[in-house]
Amino acid sequence: MLNQPRYRGAEILLARENFGCGSSREHALWALKDFGFRALIAPSFADIFRANCIQNGLLPIVLDTRVVDELFRATWAHPGYRLTVDLRAGRLERAAGEPLAFSIDPYDRRRLLEGLDEIALTLRHSAAIRAYEAARREAAPWLFPGSGPAS
Repeated sequence: MLNQPRYRGAEILLARENFGCGSSREHALWALKDFGFRALIAPSFADIFRANCIQNGLLPIVLDTRVVDELFRATWAHPGYRLTVDLRAGRLERAAGEPLAFSIDPYDRRRLLEGLDEIALTLRHSAAIRAYEAARREAAPWLFPGSGPAS
């Protein structure tokens, strides 16, 4: 169905319950990202898949099944139907109708907004890591062969 011209350029994928179940490897969401999706909407997501989405910059939005059904109907009935994601506000803007609120953990929101993966989060503490390593090297030089004064 995604090969139909009406869906070309889509950045939001509508899905059903427990989306991503059986797709715990990151390759599954990499394929979705490579296709151009930036957000997924479903009533629920498999836990590992959801965590991998956040880790890799893909927004998983959980909405009630009735709302997802409504979005499927609207998309089918109106070619070119558009949704806009406002991640900061936790809201989906529809072409017609009230905005749809969604919740997301504040930490996950920050990671997505700032493009932070685990490496980037770690690198934010580079100065503290360097200070720890220097102190450790000073306190236990035998743990660092080739770096002490005798080498």
